[in-house]
Amino acid sequence: MTSLSTGRSAPPSRRAAAPLSPLLRLLILTQLAFNVGFFAVLPFLSEHLGQGIGMAGWLVGFVLGLRTFSQQGLFVVGGALADRYGIRPVVLAGCVLRIAGFVWLGFAERTWAVVAAVLLIGFAAALFSPAVESEVARQAVVREEEGAGDRTRVLALFTVAGQAGAFVGPLLGALLLAVDFRTACLAGAGVFVLVLAGHAWLLPQRVPGRARVRVKGGARLLLRNRRFLALCCAYGAYLLAYNQLYLALPAEVERAAGSQAPLAWLFALSSVLVVTAQLPVTRWAAERLTPRRSMVAGLVLIAAGFAVVAVARPAGWTGTGALVPAAGFVALLTLGQMLVAPVARAWVPDLAEDGRLGLYTGALSSVSGLIVLAGSSATGLLLDSGLPVAVPWLVLAAVPLAAVAMLPRRQGDR
Repeated sequence: MTSLSTGRSAPPSRRAAAPLSPLLRLLILTQLAFNVGFFAVLPFLSEHLGQGIGMAGWLVGFVLGLRTFSQQGLFVVGGALADRYGIRPVVLAGCVLRIAGFVWLGFAERTWAVVAAVLLIGFAAALFSPAVESEVARQAVVREEEGAGDRTRVLALFTVAGQAGAFVGPLLGALLLAVDFRTACLAGAGVFVLVLAGHAWLLPQRVPGRARVRVKGGARLLLRNRRFLALCCAYGAYLLAYNQLYLALPAEVERAAGSQAPLAWLFALSSVLVVTAQLPVTRWAAERLTPRRSMVAGLVLIAAGFAVVAVARPAGWTGTGALVPAAGFVALLTLGQMLVAPVARAWVPDLAEDGRLGLYTGALSSVSGLIVLAGSSATGLLLDSGLPVAVPWLVLAAVPLAAVAMLPRRQGDR
């Protein structure tokens, strides 16, 4: 595929972007619907397991970890299947499994049933998400080669759609929880019934230009692709830093405010920033920065977010004013995400073997997910280590800076 460094015939600002194809519009709306259905249920799962079913805290954590593993860890499987059989059967199968998983979860009362339903929900995403993401990336490259617009803009739209779904989903779920958790699960399943019906009708039987390949042999080539593995490691370091929204930030908010109530507002700040600023930021970066420099700038901003808290932390401020460094951290982290995430996904087609884009898209998530899994345990130990209060945040600031050194140096090489 055309490289990021040589594939652009003109700067994006010098040509009008053509309208998105019907397939791209469908896939981007799919991401929105996926996240609405998913986040209508999953943010409320831990409370349901603990209070509704009466699971012990360690078991709740174990079940949530299983969901993450069955989803993120198996993305590479879904991507390989999409390469072999095309995106239509993989997406439809994933939707069927997600519907079954949500319905089962709504009625599950025993531990084994809950675990099985959660695994089904996770594996469903491991099927449809890499299939959709890889096809969006492939279509974005084709569109760029035809001079219809920069690929990162398409992937930025995909990010905005996902973030909008992540913002709307919990609001829908909170309303439905006024009835009960089962109602929220059934509503989530209903969203995926609509997605299934829409894709059965609109998704082409065969996407033009997408060649099917054998599943066997792809993993060996991937493991030899050092440039792609370097991108995976850098992306994994970025995700580990971003994951501190759910680990380090809650601890800081609890310390500063005495409760985690302000956390919802900080998450809302992140979502609103992505929805309103992602496309302008992407356009600005495409006009002024190479893809690698865009990722470097994003990673440096993320490091700066950790540094803001590290500088303020020794003062020991509490109360509403003490949340200002946390808000600065969220804003810088989110801005860095806007620069890093679309470009990283846009880079994958240049590093993937022909016909293996699904496998490589899935592997990017799976490898980086394993890095986050291992790194989160280390981060938990770091936050509880009793070191001087600024040290954990300075160590975390070093993570995205280390990711800069991992990035491939030239965009088009494998």
